[in-house]
Amino acid sequence: MSLNTPAPLAPVLDGERADLLETLAGHRGFLRFTTNGLTDEQAGLRTTDSELCLGGLIKHVTSVERSWASFIVEGPSALGDFDAMTEEDFARRADDFRMLPGETLAGVLEEYAEAARRTDELVASLPDLDASHPLPPAPWFEPGKHWSARRVLLHVIAETCQHAGHADIIRESLDGAKTMG
Repeated sequence: MSLNTPAPLAPVLDGERADLLETLAGHRGFLRFTTNGLTDEQAGLRTTDSELCLGGLIKHVTSVERSWASFIVEGPSALGDFDAMTEEDFARRADDFRMLPGETLAGVLEEYAEAARRTDELVASLPDLDASHPLPPAPWFEPGKHWSARRVLLHVIAETCQHAGHADIIRESLDGAKTMG
């Protein structure tokens, strides 16, 4: 592409897809806002009885969003086999909830932005929000249930919203700052 060639425009979305992405973007913004002005050390602090920290919550939501975006494209194999999980798999999952040595808040936020970009592009390009896949066997899924791309996106919105609330409490416990109010 030459300097005189305009960059391709992102597709203009309206209707349901625009509503889903706007809602998701708003809750992503609330979650990211809870980390404004923090150091890497502060992002890794546990400020409540919970094991959660702000950087870990963002890592977790990033992982969730990536996994579910992959599910929309690949189906149940993208979420893995719960019954085949080892202790090491569970330990790696637990690491999604904390800042590990060498991780930075900037790096965690960059990974989250990349996952968000991928999800947004996927939603814009999906031929049909009704396309569905069966959920993999897991204790938290109803056997034989299928989720459409739409249902997956609603789940990602709910996860993001729930964890933005957790993050707000953690941040308020850290230094009194609040997302709202």
